[in-house]
Formats: sequence, C-alpha cells, structure tokens
Amino acid sequence: MADSITIASDQQQSIPLWLLAELSYSCPLQCSYCSNPINYPQTRAAELSTEEWKAVFKDARKLGAVQLGLSGGEPLVRPDLEELIAEARSLGFYSNLITSAIGADAARLAAIHEAGLDHIQISFQGSNQDVNDHFAGTKSFHHKVLMANEAKKLGFPMVLNFVLHRQNIHQIGDMLKLAEELKADFVELANSQYYGWALKNIDALLPSRQQLLDAEAITNDFRKRHRGNMDVIFVVPDYYENRPKACCNGWATTFLTVTPNGNVQPCQSAQELPGLELPNVREQSLEWAWRESPLFNAFRGTDWMPEPCRSCPEKEQDLGGCRCQAYLLTGDAFATDPVCDLSPKHSIIENAVAKAQNIADLNIDGFGYDIDSAPVQPLLFRNPKNAKLLSKK
Repeated sequence: MADSITIASDQQQSIPLWLLAELSYSCPLQCSYCSNPINYPQTRAAELSTEEWKAVFKDARKLGAVQLGLSGGEPLVRPDLEELIAEARSLGFYSNLITSAIGADAARLAAIHEAGLDHIQISFQGSNQDVNDHFAGTKSFHHKVLMANEAKKLGFPMVLNFVLHRQNIHQIGDMLKLAEELKADFVELANSQYYGWALKNIDALLPSRQQLLDAEAITNDFRKRHRGNMDVIFVVPDYYENRPKACCNGWATTFLTVTPNGNVQPCQSAQELPGLELPNVREQSLEWAWRESPLFNAFRGTDWMPEPCRSCPEKEQDLGGCRCQAYLLTGDAFATDPVCDLSPKHSIIENAVAKAQNIADLNIDGFGYDIDSAPVQPLLFRNPKNAKLLSKK
C-alpha cells in the first residue's frame, strides 16, 4: 500500500469535477437492478440535513467541482430539494436531477425550475405500462409520461434513461419512439451493470449476445433516420467487453460521491470494499477525503497494480478497471477486473455470458419477450423493509 500512497501524492492536485449528491436512498420504486447498497439503513434519520448538504456543496465548489448530480434513491423524497437546488445555483454549479419523477407534479417541477435546476433526467423501466410497472415494482408509467411532458413545457433540457436488460431490451424500438414523442433531447439506453441488486439478479437480467446485436442495430438505424434531432447513447454491459472501463474516469481523478449519511466515496459502490474506512463529512473535511484519505489514495495511479495489469501497455487507459467489480466477483479489490480477457479470473465473465445465451425464457427468435406468457426467472426486487421474491403474474 505504501507505493500506492506515494504515487497518489503526485495526483492529489486532480479536481473532482463531478459531485454526485445521493440525497436519499429512499425510493418509491423497487427496481431489481438498483445499484444502491443492498443493506442500507432502514431509516432516513441518519441523512444529512439541509445545512449539511449546503456545506458539502460549498466545499466541493472550493475543490473545483462544477457539475452536480442530485440522485438517490429518489431525490424528490427530500422536501428541501428546491432549497438545495437554489443553493447549487448560487454557487455556480450546473445541476442535474436524476429522478424517477415519482414525487413530482406540475407545481413542484415549476418550483424546481424556478429554483434554478439546469437539467433533468427521467428514468423509465419499459416502453409501456405493463413492462415499466412490472420492473419498477410500482405503478408509475403514466405519471412518468405526464412529468416528462411537464418538464418539456418548462423548457428543461431532458434526458430519458431506459435501463435495459434481458427482459425489456426487446422494446428498444418502442423506447426510442416514446422518447421521440416526448421530445427528449438525449436518450440513454443503458444496459444494466452488475452491482447491488443487479448482481443478485444477473441470471434474469443479463441479455444474450444476439439480443444486444439486435438492439444495437435498431439503435443505429434510428440514429441514421434522426441524425441531428436527438442524441442517443447505447451502453453495452461490461460483461460483453474484452477490456474494462476506467472506474469513473479513473479512481479519484474526476468523480466524487457523497452518500445520504455523509460518506465520501470515489464511486457509488466503494462502500463494498473491505478494509478501507469511508471518510464522512461529519468527521472530516471534503478536501481531506479527496486529497489525503487512504480510501481515495488506495487506487490512484498505477503502482498499486498486480500483474498482468502492472506490465500491461494499456494500463494508463483503463487503470485496472473497476475496483468494486473486481472485488464483488473475485473477493480481491486489487485483482484485475475480470472483464479483461487477460485477467486470470476472466472465466467468471465467460461463464456468466455463456449462461445468458440460453434463451429458454425468451421467444424463439431470442429477442422478443411477452411479459404475460414467457416463463422468466424470479427477480429479487429492491425493497428495504421486506425484500421478497416476486415472479411474473
């Protein structure tokens, strides 16, 4: 560890350009791919107060942060959201609300707009009521559509985010059609990544290779026909790549997360890593957490790397991949991300991908899925009080 701390000292002048404020892990949805911690606190009593969040915003701006993501859980459960947005505006942040839209109405969206929110991202779990509401675990589709229309009336730049997986990826054409009808400025077709609840549900969520190829072809065709009218990004699951992505643009180089109870992390899942104490804004300064804490310095740079990463000519590009993914899959936070086909543990990924090619739970072309008739594996739905196995009705 001494070497990794030494190399980190050369990078302590990096700036956390992006602050993700996870205002609350409470959420009205029960998505089975949620990346929130599985065993998060049952009460909201430990959440940072309004004044504590304002202090976090001020300290982050002093460090150089310019973009603020307001997320969760569901940030709309915070009654002080408008006040926090106004504070962010006064400090010069570009603010983005990442929301399910549950908890909003026309009046509240107008108040949020008046407070100075710059940008809104609304999530959908499917392109119609049946699929969306099934995978959200909550009746929410029609409300989302209403709120997306309200957001456009107010003039918000709007992203629609569709989390894709094995059981809804067949709807990608209809998702794009819905985004067009709602006049989205940007569409994120984001295949689920396997952390938190998604990792528990991977057998039911990881799409087959053919599903991905078909979905990407539909996306590319849409892009050709709508060039210049709407930006569309298609995010492939890590498991179908041969090289890992750099963790959040590089561990502790760009990205800073503060959790509802004030823990400070280089990424959303760092609380999973053993043996590294999480700094907390109630006990340490944000600057100390970023520059000096063992957590943020643990994987900065490349000197911490074992082989084969240490001698790899690509190590400056992917920086060893995702530390949380490496730990969750191998039990070793220092291991090469198994997504890399040079990893000694790459068979973990190969086995998961091979299993996903079994399309018994899909229709005969391996792409379409009928929620009312297709047999599917049961999903463990996110529910903090009484998570339980639910199967399709």
